[in-house]
Amino acid sequence: MKLSYLVPMTNRYQNVKEVLKAQFQVSDRLLLKLKKLQKIYLNGCPVYVHHAVLPGDLVECHLDDEEDNSNIVPTQIPLDILFEDDSYLVINKQAGIPIHPSMEHYEDSLSNGVRFYFDEIGLKKKIRPVNRLDKDTTGLVVFAKNEYIQERLIDQMQKKEFTKKYLAIVEGNLSQKKGSICLPIARKENSIIERSISENGSLAITHYTVLQSIKNFDLVECILETGKTHQIRVHFSAIGHPLLSDTLYGKPSSFISRQALHSYQMHFIHPITKQKASYEAPIPDDFMQVLKTIP
Repeated sequence: MKLSYLVPMTNRYQNVKEVLKAQFQVSDRLLLKLKKLQKIYLNGCPVYVHHAVLPGDLVECHLDDEEDNSNIVPTQIPLDILFEDDSYLVINKQAGIPIHPSMEHYEDSLSNGVRFYFDEIGLKKKIRPVNRLDKDTTGLVVFAKNEYIQERLIDQMQKKEFTKKYLAIVEGNLSQKKGSICLPIARKENSIIERSISENGSLAITHYTVLQSIKNFDLVECILETGKTHQIRVHFSAIGHPLLSDTLYGKPSSFISRQALHSYQMHFIHPITKQKASYEAPIPDDFMQVLKTIP
């Protein structure tokens, strides 16, 4: 993969660095890496970033360097790949699979499966999940195929240009069918996993719309304005409507064996094509069964 820019006759740039910064928003960290690897070209020849540019010049960045990804054990795990190109993978994650390896899931995380897949297609790149889901939350996860794509998508998240929509089933019926929960979230004292509402926490905003009211339950669409750990689960628990079967912030349920949360839609701008990219993950069977079973 490479980034290419043909300098127009109305050139306003003095050097290669200005082109890379203005046209591609290449970060200083990545720029330094590309310089060391001699992956910056002017008219097909490696150059320094302060080399002058003229109308008609072709400025390129090659992102084809091989990276050490041996920190992730390759494991053959079925991957439900909804989309793939040279920039990223979009995967529909199943329940019970963590995103990252850990002491308890050293070889069976989604990242292990992606490493195995990268080996199969001959891609020697680090494993870079752009967004994260809890182990038992299903739905859309994006894996960037290089550092540049990861940086651009994370930048969109920070600028609120990357929209993530979730479906949740919450206990009880919400009095307001549409609203926003704005409560700060912090790590719970003496816990490495659990979060709680705290005046000393970080800003967290969840927008929601009730899509369907069932007896004692609501099906809710959630849009995250911020992306804090366990945000949806903590927010709905705090207002007295925990997610169905959320054993950390609510109580278990016979209807489903995990928290009823599914990341079902994403919208962002493709970093290379600059076109709007939209993806949707089908509602999983256990989630759908709840909607059919609850009277």
